[in-house]
Amino acid sequence: MRLLYCVVLAMGLGMPQPGAANPDFWVHEWPETDFSTTSIDNWVEILSGGPPKDGIPALDDPPMIPVQEATIAANEPVIAVEIDGETPRAYPLRYLMWHEIVNDRIGDLPVAVTWCPLCNSALVFDRRSEQGTLRFGVSGKLRFSDMIMYDRETQSWWQQTTGTAIVGALTGTILDSLPVWTESLADFATRNPDGRVMAQPNWPRAYGRNPYRGYDSAPRPFLYSGTPPPHGIAPLARVVRVGERAWPLTRLSASQTLIEAGITLTWAGTHASPLDAETVAQGREIGTIRVRDAQGNDVPHDVIFAFVFHAFWPEGEWMLTTDQ
Repeated sequence: MRLLYCVVLAMGLGMPQPGAANPDFWVHEWPETDFSTTSIDNWVEILSGGPPKDGIPALDDPPMIPVQEATIAANEPVIAVEIDGETPRAYPLRYLMWHEIVNDRIGDLPVAVTWCPLCNSALVFDRRSEQGTLRFGVSGKLRFSDMIMYDRETQSWWQQTTGTAIVGALTGTILDSLPVWTESLADFATRNPDGRVMAQPNWPRAYGRNPYRGYDSAPRPFLYSGTPPPHGIAPLARVVRVGERAWPLTRLSASQTLIEAGITLTWAGTHASPLDAETVAQGREIGTIRVRDAQGNDVPHDVIFAFVFHAFWPEGEWMLTTDQ
């Protein structure tokens, strides 16, 4: 399969391997993780994505530069984080492609900026918990193709797309998700001329190149063995998830604005798909989505692939028509 070959060679990783159907397989690698406490019923769902623990290095407190000094292409996607009273920040996906997690602090708020390329899931979490402030790393494990994070304090495992601890002492803990969105650097800069952008990390990585070339038009997801989405929706079609509802981007692109279920979804421009062409900047244009409540406040949401919503919210509601 071209995608698998491309990913493995481009990232310098070994071939992905399935884990055994019980946690004993992972104990030698994770001696400090409490595997007796877990919400996982079927351990065969968890696979090794190839790299070991921290083989994909998360970043801590990265330097930020003025938006005018950013040298990446104007159409490249960034995760925009705008917190009242703080300077807006943008985290380019060309860097998260190779690091997947950034532990940062915006003012007094500790955040984890996360992106799972295999799921297109871009989420920013509040790192505070009842057990204290957490720092996250990349476990190298996948569940339904989604990254499993871990916290360095308790070595618990967390499902990135839900922000929920699934293995270890913190099992059942849910991180608060911030209302962020993915947009082009140009749109971020126009709205925030005094904003700041994460600088290029000091790691030997091919920043700007897409090791998952052609992924978001592939017929099936990488390392996913679950059932396909219903209603004839392609597994790698993008959907907007708000809570336990999902709106196909194809529907939103046709109307530009949808007002349903107490929220307003808006097609607010475009940016390059980071998972299409050989480089991020060459990716085809896809929609920038904003989601707001009735008072005009931004609402936490995620633009993910349809198979992800089906896997993690199997009883979720598919918003396919206007009469729902």
